[in-house]
Amino acid sequence: MKETDNIPEREITDPAVYFNRRKFIQTGIMAASVVATGLAYRRLNPHAKGSVATAPIANLASAATDSDNGFRVGEPETSLEDITHYNNFYEFTTDKEGVAAAAAKFDTSGWQVSVEGLVRKPRVFSLDDLLRISPPEERVYRMRCVEAWSMVIPWAGYSLSKLLAVVEPLDEAKYVAFETLLDPRRMPGQQSEVLNWPYVEGLRLDEAMHPLTLLASGLYGRALPPQDGAPIRLVTPWKYGFKGIKSIVKIKLVAAQPRTTWNEAAPNEYGFYANVNPQVDHPRWSQATEQRIGESGRRPTLMFNGYADQVAHLYAGMDLRAQF
Repeated sequence: MKETDNIPEREITDPAVYFNRRKFIQTGIMAASVVATGLAYRRLNPHAKGSVATAPIANLASAATDSDNGFRVGEPETSLEDITHYNNFYEFTTDKEGVAAAAAKFDTSGWQVSVEGLVRKPRVFSLDDLLRISPPEERVYRMRCVEAWSMVIPWAGYSLSKLLAVVEPLDEAKYVAFETLLDPRRMPGQQSEVLNWPYVEGLRLDEAMHPLTLLASGLYGRALPPQDGAPIRLVTPWKYGFKGIKSIVKIKLVAAQPRTTWNEAAPNEYGFYANVNPQVDHPRWSQATEQRIGESGRRPTLMFNGYADQVAHLYAGMDLRAQF
């Protein structure tokens, strides 16, 4: 094990502080003590438990349990409490433990998602339209954050490929670009300059069409709460968490690699592909081990987050150190 694997969490600077230069200068030495995973703080100061006031999902099917298809991880699931009260969602706040409170009144009524670009049948979908495309199923996925913490989450949704099949991608389409809602009034974190808004992300088309790529509308059998990306979000379990764009309002099929928020903010730290790779460290900390939320100690990070059997072929012949 590398010596860098044992960097104390308190010494890892939160990316939100690091990239907001003015704030970084103001906070100075204090920034160096920001706790990336918050585990030490939470053991001493547990946050108040709150209910998850979202409706149960009717007719939720269980995904296939065949361990070879990757749809269900045979590991203990992270508690609903932690999944809904420890979140990265800078549109509301950079405080991971403050997102739930900041997003509590987020209203998603009348939500629409435009699917456009290089498709034969562009269309604006209501949330009901999206949910009618395919019955939701539960998939238990490992989720790994670039800050070296992880969860096991029972998502509800369906493969993004089913939505893309409805709009019929053209041959020229090579990538899929995603965009989050831009509304600083409803998402007060967008009033800050910590990132360029709106949040945007992208996948290669073959990644987007992979059956593991999930258009998620729920977790733990209930509709997504605001802090987890309501009402609709992307889940790509073999990639770092920042690829899982939340509160999606636009999906666009394009010919060229689209821009992505974190890659633009720090291209030497956050690559376009963002595949979980224990052999490629973040410049400021090791990615060789991870802290599973709710557990003590650390565990080895798995290549492609444990989904190598399902997705490694997508990257055959690529230099995963250069194309990270």
